[in-house]
Amino acid sequence: MKRIVAIALSALMLIALAACSSPSPAAPSGFEIALITDIGTIDDKSFNQGAWEGVVKYVGESNKTSKYYPPTEQSDDAYLAAIDLAVKGGAKVIVTPGYMFEVPIYLAQDKYPDVNFILLDGAPHNVDYSDFKTGTNTVAVMYAEEQAGFLAGYAAVKDGYRKLGYIGGVAVPAVVKFGHGYVQGAEYAAKELGLAAGDVTVNYDYSDVFLATPEVQTLAASWYSSGVEVIFACGGKLGDSVMAAAEAAGKKVIGVDIDQSKDSETVITSAMKGLTPSVYDCLKDIYSGTFKSGQTLIFNAANQGVGLPMATSKFTSFTQADYDKIFDLLVKGSITILKDVDDKNEKIELSSIPVSIVTVTEIR
Repeated sequence: MKRIVAIALSALMLIALAACSSPSPAAPSGFEIALITDIGTIDDKSFNQGAWEGVVKYVGESNKTSKYYPPTEQSDDAYLAAIDLAVKGGAKVIVTPGYMFEVPIYLAQDKYPDVNFILLDGAPHNVDYSDFKTGTNTVAVMYAEEQAGFLAGYAAVKDGYRKLGYIGGVAVPAVVKFGHGYVQGAEYAAKELGLAAGDVTVNYDYSDVFLATPEVQTLAASWYSSGVEVIFACGGKLGDSVMAAAEAAGKKVIGVDIDQSKDSETVITSAMKGLTPSVYDCLKDIYSGTFKSGQTLIFNAANQGVGLPMATSKFTSFTQADYDKIFDLLVKGSITILKDVDDKNEKIELSSIPVSIVTVTEIR
């Protein structure tokens, strides 16, 4: 009897081993569209989220599959490793949100010639900036953040705010352009209203992070307690800290990148970039065979690439007609806005922004 049981057990073990070694049912072909996040998450209420929503929108209208891959750390090697993982997972299109992917995409576009890359807010280049190259399988997408910031500053002053604040994240080109545009928009509105020099003030600071931190909340709280009425929070998750301070103080916030009106009652408007539509449009072009590869696409007011979400904005006197009028001037190119660099690619400092009515206090 024991012999029969032993034989039966041996047979069961052999069957189990065979099951483990036999091929599994056909696995899905993989995730065809991938997004590599930067240091944030896909729910960062900012850049990653806006880009991911573009992927989700396209996937929802097609039979494609998608997945996002968070890198292990903030480094070129980590980003490249995440790209490698996405390709191994079946990715044929990879979306990368932010300037931190410029070097990784410069390398990856040659390593994976059969993969299409969408680089947001950057241009592929090597480590020492001696060579810029947007491959035939890559498109670089840029935004006119200075126009979005201009609209935010303009609307705030036209709506009656006089004591403004700007807290940016890391002083990268996009963040700098938002801030410079914000100051110039406030100045433009102040001149239209015939205000006197010093009637409008702007506290200005870069926090050097894109995260919610106690330090950012403390800074915002101190500004609000000193009389600042509204702060333009330009740096991903750091906006959470500014919103928390605004909620405690009964003050206001201007969001960034996407419509952040749902994140806090304190958000009166958001300086939006067309992250979701630009990603969606690029994906649509890829799969329709009209992909503008090897190019840099600029999303600005003229192609609805930037703007304020007027339908959800909480202005008291700034109207849709007011917005349409100033937006039309941007579309026509009637307003010149200084960015982060000039035509010679030389850095433009905040102190060189020409203002006569707005007083800017740069914290550091």
